[in-house]
Amino acid sequence: MRDLKPGDIVELLDDDLSGTVQHIDGEQVEIKTEDGFIMQLPADDLVKIKSDIDDIAMEDFDFEEILKEKAPTKKPASNRIKPKERNAPPMEVDLHINQLVRSSRSMSNHEMLNLQLDTARHKLEFAMKKRIQKIVFIHGKGEGVLKMELEYLLGRYSNVKYYDADYQKYGLGATEVYILQNP
Repeated sequence: MRDLKPGDIVELLDDDLSGTVQHIDGEQVEIKTEDGFIMQLPADDLVKIKSDIDDIAMEDFDFEEILKEKAPTKKPASNRIKPKERNAPPMEVDLHINQLVRSSRSMSNHEMLNLQLDTARHKLEFAMKKRIQKIVFIHGKGEGVLKMELEYLLGRYSNVKYYDADYQKYGLGATEVYILQNP
């Protein structure tokens, strides 16, 4: 039996005796019995039952845990922004008077216009503070007074560019504002 090595579990051929191989010296094998006795026996009288590597593999490892480690890990779904969504404005402000107050019966045209412009100014400054790059002000077609006043207000800001918003989405009644961010 030349394939014995320390740690292997062996049995004696002619006797009911088993133990673990401790040391091999030529044809003599030193084993430690289950009772703890050390014995010197000829290698030809021993039969290998199993090696210590088999014991380790079968007893000390949790196969389910190993399979989990070997299984390919799923990558988390990326929050990929679609090309259409990249160009979508993150902030829309509807300046129609019925969106700003419950009832405009007691208000004059001048008061309504001032309220709409104050709302636009507050939303624009909010966007600047929060570093929001795009805003769409929905002002409606009407006679164009609010649009002209809004353009006059936006012209006062040096870090703002404005142009008509997407016609397919808003029609003629909206202005898109791009806020240049300071590095």
